[in-house]
Amino acid sequence: MHVLTPDQYARLRELAKAWTRTHLKAAKASAAFNPQLAADALCFQCYLDPELGEQLVGALVTPVSLWLVMVPAGESGELPEAGARHWLSLPSGDYPLEAVSLGEGQWCRRLVLLDDLSDVSGRQAASRLAQRLMERVMAPPAPGQGGA
Repeated sequence: MHVLTPDQYARLRELAKAWTRTHLKAAKASAAFNPQLAADALCFQCYLDPELGEQLVGALVTPVSLWLVMVPAGESGELPEAGARHWLSLPSGDYPLEAVSLGEGQWCRRLVLLDDLSDVSGRQAASRLAQRLMERVMAPPAPGQGGA
């Protein structure tokens, strides 16, 4: 597996900060808001998308939700049209991602996998949840089971 560069790690930190700047205020009004959590980009891996080239795929944990996320591995370029769909093909199946703006030129493609993290006990538990998610989506389905 390709190791992420310091610039890529910095970009992922900035992605989490962009979510916070753009969404935290509204998230605090949600019944699903968990004050023990913060936006954090976790478990990212390099992935070669047949259409988009080198990408980073991982999980974005927020105080309200858990996203499967894909961002360009290099310079982000232009934001695709908001809501534009792209199918991400992983060993476990195909996932429909939508382009979302996080403000200030930050964006990602995402699929909301969990929309309520109110019962997650803290940041370590959220990190373990993200790890399990990524282990499952990056592994092929067990024999006899379908994809996602």
